[in-house]
Amino acid sequence: MPALPVLVVAVVVLVDVAGGAGMVWLPLLAAGPALAATTNGPRGVLGAGLLAAATGTVLGVVHGTPAHDLAAVLCALSAVTAASGLAGVLRGRRERVLAAVRSVAEAAQQALLQPVPERVGPFRVAVRYSAAAAEARIGGDLYALVPTQYGIRLIVGDVRGKGLPAVGTAALVLGVFREAAQDEPDLLAVVGRIERSLARNLGPDDFVTAVVVGCPGSGHLEVVNCGHAPPLLISPSGEVRALDADRPAPPLGLRALSGLHPGLQRLPFAVGEQLLLYTDGVTEARDHARRFYPLPDGVARHAGDDPSRTLTALHEELLAHVGGRLHDDAALLLLRKETQQEPSSHEPSSGAAAPPLPEAALRCG
Repeated sequence: MPALPVLVVAVVVLVDVAGGAGMVWLPLLAAGPALAATTNGPRGVLGAGLLAAATGTVLGVVHGTPAHDLAAVLCALSAVTAASGLAGVLRGRRERVLAAVRSVAEAAQQALLQPVPERVGPFRVAVRYSAAAAEARIGGDLYALVPTQYGIRLIVGDVRGKGLPAVGTAALVLGVFREAAQDEPDLLAVVGRIERSLARNLGPDDFVTAVVVGCPGSGHLEVVNCGHAPPLLISPSGEVRALDADRPAPPLGLRALSGLHPGLQRLPFAVGEQLLLYTDGVTEARDHARRFYPLPDGVARHAGDDPSRTLTALHEELLAHVGGRLHDDAALLLLRKETQQEPSSHEPSSGAAAPPLPEAALRCG
């Protein structure tokens, strides 16, 4: 028997006994089966209806209620119980359909959004993603990390728009990136393949902002920024520096309209340094006073040797800043260099080439 309907019946009985009001309180017994329909199936609703009818009959007899009045109350209870039972059946069907849809979404998530390992070669990696919708699994924010013979390569991006079209575009970008990252020795060629694919498949108003990063075995970073927020480079001492693009480039999918081409930045990346990639859902998060979240300041406060703990602290502070609910998807990916990286297989090396790294994972939001 559902607990809440029993409580309703008990309250009606207590009020009736205390006040001796008779018929005045009997219609309230219909609240029992109505409430049961919100959390229980037909059996729970039927049980609540029978309990309410039995209680109403007893109270009516005790107070000497006229037979026609008592019959009217019992008919009303029966009608409410029947309607509530039907509502419970329909709710159960919707829940089963929703469960089936969620199972499909889970399968899609496992196929498309594999967990990123904590360690990839000489690097430690951490990822945090928050969806604006509580039930969201995947969306327009995307990120991926792929180990290749040219070192690890990663991408963080944001698709214009939301919903299923954004998910489809994110899947397209990630699929092309994973293939191109394995095939192309030049990081700009990887970006070029993504651009050509989007130019064939996107509408005239669609685009993707993205940062593509490579970490070859020569101890430096390669960064290509296509209209995205600049990555943050964190020194071992905790100093935070934004890696602004030397040559501003349009988002992916808009190169043909602007005629501009992205440039490749080469920066040193020493042991102990960290690189933070993120989407605009982080930097554009506002508090109740409409102030943006100060990400560089937050990074400076929470940066440490453990990327996972750093992102956990940032994520909690971000949620506190917005009052617990984000209005846009937000993704954070933090890469920390732990040891000196071996030269990649396409570069000269005095020793044997580093063994292939296990494939890392990707995720988008």
